[in-house]
Amino acid sequence: MRKLRLIFLLFVIVCAGTFQIRADEQKTADSLWIAENYDKKEYEILMRDGVKLFTAVYSPKDQSEKYPTLLYRTPYSLNPYGEDQFLARIGPSMLFAREKYIFVYQDVRGRFMSEGDYVNMRMHIDIKKGKKDIDESSDTYDTVDWLIKNVKNNNGKVGMWGISYPGFYSAAAVIDAHPALVAVSPQAPIADWWWDDFHHNGAFFLPHCFNFFYVFGKERPELTKDWGKRFNHGTPDGYQFFLEELGPLSKANKFYHDSIPFWNEAVKHPNYDSFWQNMNIIPHLNNVKPAVMTVGGWYDAEDLYGPLAIYDAIEKNNKGIDNTIVMGPWRHGGWARGDGSSLGFVHFGDDPAPSTFYQENIELPFFNYYLKGKGELKLPEAYMFETGLNKWHEFNTWPPADLEESTLHLLSEGQLSFNNLNSGNTYDEFVSDPAKPVPYTTEITTGMTREYMTDDQRFSGRRQDVLVYSTEVLQEDITFAGSMQVNLMVSTSESACDWIVKLIDVYPDDHAGYPHKKDKKYGGYQQMVRSEAIRGRYRNSDENPEPFVPNEITSVPFELLDVLHTFQKGHKIMIHIQSTWFPIIDRNPQKYVDNIFMAKEEDFIKATHRVYTGKPNGSTIEVGILKH
Repeated sequence: MRKLRLIFLLFVIVCAGTFQIRADEQKTADSLWIAENYDKKEYEILMRDGVKLFTAVYSPKDQSEKYPTLLYRTPYSLNPYGEDQFLARIGPSMLFAREKYIFVYQDVRGRFMSEGDYVNMRMHIDIKKGKKDIDESSDTYDTVDWLIKNVKNNNGKVGMWGISYPGFYSAAAVIDAHPALVAVSPQAPIADWWWDDFHHNGAFFLPHCFNFFYVFGKERPELTKDWGKRFNHGTPDGYQFFLEELGPLSKANKFYHDSIPFWNEAVKHPNYDSFWQNMNIIPHLNNVKPAVMTVGGWYDAEDLYGPLAIYDAIEKNNKGIDNTIVMGPWRHGGWARGDGSSLGFVHFGDDPAPSTFYQENIELPFFNYYLKGKGELKLPEAYMFETGLNKWHEFNTWPPADLEESTLHLLSEGQLSFNNLNSGNTYDEFVSDPAKPVPYTTEITTGMTREYMTDDQRFSGRRQDVLVYSTEVLQEDITFAGSMQVNLMVSTSESACDWIVKLIDVYPDDHAGYPHKKDKKYGGYQQMVRSEAIRGRYRNSDENPEPFVPNEITSVPFELLDVLHTFQKGHKIMIHIQSTWFPIIDRNPQKYVDNIFMAKEEDFIKATHRVYTGKPNGSTIEVGILKH
């Protein structure tokens, strides 16, 4: 048996190495093909206030026709620099390179080789009074204007796309856009840092922010082509590092050494005040003229809020424009990074794989139609992938208009039901200890894993400081669609606490498993479908926090972001409730302090938390059910 296991392990290693070699070979082949078929030029494009932005332009060598332009603006560098140095891939996918476009990459203002001062999530200025009033919309406008007038052989039409932070720049570009900018695709766009990336209902996503700003947040004294060094945690165990080495957030500058201006500002603004509000692009998404296709992933650990909120705002504020949302079973940017057939242990199909289907049938046709006048565009209002059953759906509205509203009730003895069968003032309680917080993953990692949003949650539900509620085995398929409203009724023995709610799909004990993980036993797998946290002090207002009154029953309402997921017959629906989730969110001291960023070791105390069930003060989750 041991020999067979060794042979199997060697087989897996060889296969993994083979796949990596093939990927590297393909990357090299793509880069050579680009160099053979495209010319590259570099420019410094003058903005209205005199600042020059460094820009690389890849143009087809074939000059037999005019080509549209695809623009990508980034704070992450347009490496490699030099007109004889080529990217390994240009465009949203290699389909675009072979289709032939003029591809433009630009360092945004204040980053790498572009002049000016960099401002995180630069505030949009609705009414510009002069050339000094600049924002990402105006920089895009000036860039497009220059490209149309100066790049040879362009057809006068420009499109734009970007993933993550570049997705934010794409979203900003649609406001008061240049007439030549006719199609834009914000992909996994940041919308508001109080909801994307670093906060979720005020809960602070610690390793994601800490690790990112150690590199990204350092000031740039002069133009540069180089990234800084990543943070060295000194251990692969992020749970240990953030608990024991970092400890309270007030000790962060032991590692930052006051070299991260944005961190120092964030510490001064623990609540959703004007500092954060000014970085919110949502209120400014008016006067949108280009066609917009916003793209996101159901399992995007960084920017799930952004695509949903940006699509919704554009839809409400700009009647009559072409506005589409696409959501697939992807991690952050997964539609452009791999085939999307699986994430962690969960499989989404490969005939065709979700990313392949998206690139060939959604993304390329969108840009070809608007920029080349090619083909017949048949995109629906919402192109959504249904997880659980693993199939694409086309909707005329999102959320779907014909949802049936229903309520899940948390009941005594760990029951979860669409019928409220219990009466009486029942509750479940647990002791939360900030010194031993619930881990968010079983992986040994210093960051936020790509797979945690589909991970098996059995490790968590077996802890005494996690409450578990489950339905009986489902007798028929049930599909949740749209957002879900959590209405917790809780109390705490102290004055502060966080609340985390997880929606989980429990597989049957005889589940056959998935083809990409043939050695994995899937019986009883508890797949996380959606999860969210709220810092309890913000239960009534993000701007004006308030403590809990000890032992007083209190309402804590918040939203679980959208899903389109089918819990299949034979499965169960499960809910986990806990108050720590470490280190993905920082620890709440559980003693109310004005600014958690300034909490001291002695502020962290144990607390007993209660979740109330049944009638009349029972906790519930309101869901939308899609009838197929």
